[in-house]
Amino acid sequence: MKSILQIIIQPVLQKHWIADLFFAAIRFICGMLLAIDFGASKFGMPWSPAEKNLSFLEVVDWFPEDVAAFGGIFAVAPTFFAWMGAFSEAVGGLFLAIGFKTRVFSFLIGCTMLVAIFFQKWGQGTWGMLPAFGFLWVSVYHCYLGSGRFGLDYLIHRYLKK
Repeated sequence: MKSILQIIIQPVLQKHWIADLFFAAIRFICGMLLAIDFGASKFGMPWSPAEKNLSFLEVVDWFPEDVAAFGGIFAVAPTFFAWMGAFSEAVGGLFLAIGFKTRVFSFLIGCTMLVAIFFQKWGQGTWGMLPAFGFLWVSVYHCYLGSGRFGLDYLIHRYLKK
């Protein structure tokens, strides 16, 4: 079990630390945008807007209806998929920002952004899809890179190697 965890969290380090810092800055900014703005407007977090009147980990009432309109499997379990999408944005964004379980949450964010692009934003043109595409690209390269030198995964990996 320990070796699987080490494989999942072991970051790919760049040759120069400045490159890791650059990737960490992008990871932090995108993660915080997802957590504070995009996710918190749909999911009950301590920093969610008060006017949303959401309990902790509660999905806003309009979101499952929006997800059900996608059809197919989304119509079968809209509350589950709405909860997973909102969770991946709010909690996943926070974990992405601090570099904790980076690959796992990058994968979840990537799946969420693919659904957002193809099922929600597709008819809105390029500008409508641009935020979801941006988060998708960041999640794709962090699925490969992991947290780099500047994340909790790196510190945990170093601790487990001892």
